[in-house]
Amino acid sequence: MSRYLDPKYDLTFKRVFGEHKHLCISLINSMLPFDEGREVVSIEYETGELIPEIEMLKHAIVDVRCIDNFGRAFVVEMQFYWTTSFKTRVLFTASNAYVKQLEKSKKFKLLQPVYSINFINGIFEKAPEMADTYYHHYKIVNIEHTDHQIDGLEFVFIELPKFKPANRAEKKLHELWLRFLTEIDEYTEEAPDELLSCAETQEAIHYMEVGAFTREQLQIYDNTRIGIMTAQSFIDDAEEKGLVKGLVKGEEIGLAKGLAKGRNEREIEIARNLLSLGVSVENIAKSTGLTVEQINKYC
Repeated sequence: MSRYLDPKYDLTFKRVFGEHKHLCISLINSMLPFDEGREVVSIEYETGELIPEIEMLKHAIVDVRCIDNFGRAFVVEMQFYWTTSFKTRVLFTASNAYVKQLEKSKKFKLLQPVYSINFINGIFEKAPEMADTYYHHYKIVNIEHTDHQIDGLEFVFIELPKFKPANRAEKKLHELWLRFLTEIDEYTEEAPDELLSCAETQEAIHYMEVGAFTREQLQIYDNTRIGIMTAQSFIDDAEEKGLVKGLVKGEEIGLAKGLAKGRNEREIEIARNLLSLGVSVENIAKSTGLTVEQINKYC
């Protein structure tokens, strides 16, 4: 039997970061470059949906949301796989969290920044010059003078498969938390000494021990893993079919057009699979990037 569970799944991720405020604070502070004196000190968890849940993807995106002592909002997400529409979904989620503040404050000037921290269990930035870049920080900045910024929304995307520890003293917790997320799973026999020597990650590892979960919770964990693998197979099959068709057509009308068609057919295939599972057209449009008209026409 495995000694540990993988912290990236819904049950385990929320066990660590959704139930223990000091660990969530440590994670947020380690992932965002706050100026001295602006670090998160305390948080309160937020509940309620920001966007409608899609049945097929409900376990593929795990989130923990909270408000800190400055009133800033944080959406911390774990995403198991990536499609081109997910970046749009992240933007929508963060924007919705920003707008929802009006329900309490009633004044625009009182709105506080929203930070979206996204751990991606895959690779989405495939440009050669960014082959070793796992950390991507986006802000609303002036194009000519990037030091001038509009406060309100910031986004961090972390590609976990690209992460490689560099043992940097100034980013110790940053690297230890990413090692926790990438090195602790069902195949881990012994936790690394570096993780056990840090109080925060040692505590988090303790919560990942199989013995810390009931039989019912372990069944939920296994069901979640199966659901994610099933959804991933739909996407993989759709991508393969779409790209093959696109490349064949590309021989006739040009490689560039063929690849574009392949990407389009991939999204259409995903939409068809989602329709077969009973997902609404509106939610499919949000998930795939297709318009409602395209879905009705081609699916």
